[in-house]
Amino acid sequence: MDVKKISKISMLLSISVVLSLIESIIPIVGIIPGIKLGLANIVVLYILYTMTLKDALYVSILRVILVGILRTGLFNITFLFSLSGALFSLIFMFLFKKITKLSIVGISIIGSIFHSIGQIIVAIILLSNINIIYYLPVLLFSSIITGIVIGLCTNNLIKLKNN
Repeated sequence: MDVKKISKISMLLSISVVLSLIESIIPIVGIIPGIKLGLANIVVLYILYTMTLKDALYVSILRVILVGILRTGLFNITFLFSLSGALFSLIFMFLFKKITKLSIVGISIIGSIFHSIGQIIVAIILLSNINIIYYLPVLLFSSIITGIVIGLCTNNLIKLKNN
């Protein structure tokens, strides 16, 4: 990897960390547990469309680790929820981008939905409580809304880059 690419990925990682930290002070986070806007996903989706899966994976995992260090701690339940959500989201966005003709907004919605599914799966496993699945419809509804917002923001960002 050349210095220019490393610099670009580092800058994008920094932006994603800052967006995550900003998001943590937005009141919507505290209203309904587990619901977030997912601002850092703008960066991950942008990388997925303009760079490589490997680059998006680096940024996604490193963001979770850095935010864990700065805010929540490493290897606790919050960290594991974030990591599982980030990985599920990225894997399924990549797959759906490759096998469908969904728009960037559609791919963003897929990412948001699978972020929630990943978190619910980890919650069921860690808490040994299948009843957590009843929270999934609430998360999925919010995922559609936040996925649309993040997809539109990313789409506009890519359009700006191309102009």
